Amino acid sequence: MTKLSDATRNKLKSVSTATVATALFKRGLRIQMIQDVHPLGVDQPTMVGEAFTLRYMPAREDLNTIEVFKDRSHPQRKAVEDCPAGSVLVMDSRKDARAASAGAILVTRLMKRGVAGVVTDGGFRDSAEIAKLGIPAYHHRPSAPTNLTLHHAIEINVPIGCGDAPVFPGDVILGDSDGVIVIPAHLADDIANETFEMTAFEDFVTEEVNKGRGIFGLYPATDPQTLVDFAEWRKKNSR
Repeated sequence: MTKLSDATRNKLKSVSTATVATALFKRGLRIQMIQDVHPLGVDQPTMVGEAFTLRYMPAREDLNTIEVFKDRSHPQRKAVEDCPAGSVLVMDSRKDARAASAGAILVTRLMKRGVAGVVTDGGFRDSAEIAKLGIPAYHHRPSAPTNLTLHHAIEINVPIGCGDAPVFPGDVILGDSDGVIVIPAHLADDIANETFEMTAFEDFVTEEVNKGRGIFGLYPATDPQTLVDFAEWRKKNSR
């Protein structure tokens, strides 16, 4: 199992990647969003878990025959069986979706093992099947060819780049309808606490704007009355 606390996990499940991106920006971190990946299922749940990584390098034809799958130590197969429950399998496919990073059978196995989600900056085959599984899954686009066509699985649980974002094993991965963001492991608790509070304030602001209130002094809260109103709103709404 992962080391991510239940409290931090639950807080992150209630916030957005947009709010987390702002909190990371305040700390000088600007490239934590994995670029050009999209959820396969429109109604898939928010994804939160620690990163377990798989790195692909360009395939060489004499090394990437179908026979390699007979080897139990093959990194792709091993990643599927070793990724801890509650973690997110993050694959560095070099932003190349011409061949699949994985397919429905492997993603189903991950789901059955309790993995929290799966991300590739390449593509999945059997994408329609994966979308129906219910496990959070993100890729660039569908891709039918087997991974062996272009991708050589070389190692697991090492630092990788995924969609131009740095991902270290144990970093916390958050995925929602906007995409996937990487939270450095040592910041996870602080980011969860800050964004949980930010989300409460933003929910209050949204209600006020829907009532017709202007944003000056409200967002950001430069008018002292805003904080008074927010405190009353929190008490009323048990937030």
